[in-house]
Amino acid sequence: MIPACAVADLPEGEAVRIPGEVPIAVFNVDGEIYAIDDTCSHQDASLSEGWLEGCLIECPLHAASFDLRTGMPTGAPAKKPVRTHSVVIQDGVIYVVPQNQEAVV
Repeated sequence: MIPACAVADLPEGEAVRIPGEVPIAVFNVDGEIYAIDDTCSHQDASLSEGWLEGCLIECPLHAASFDLRTGMPTGAPAKKPVRTHSVVIQDGVIYVVPQNQEAVV
């Protein structure tokens, strides 16, 4: 498990980026925590810097949107999904359990 941040440090509607070989973005949507690969599958841009609307994150580069629950793009220009990751909250800290498999198309 990778520690992301304290629950108190991730307000609703905000995101945090976990750097790494494959960076991960963690989002708080109405108190639900989601984690996906941080890099847009269309072009190299950080999804944690995008615009959050409900469970959709819009890439700041070319406006591709992804569903945080599934990683699936909602339309062009992105065609490939991003990986989703499991989240565990323990003792007030958000942890991400990275998924090793490729995203399913």
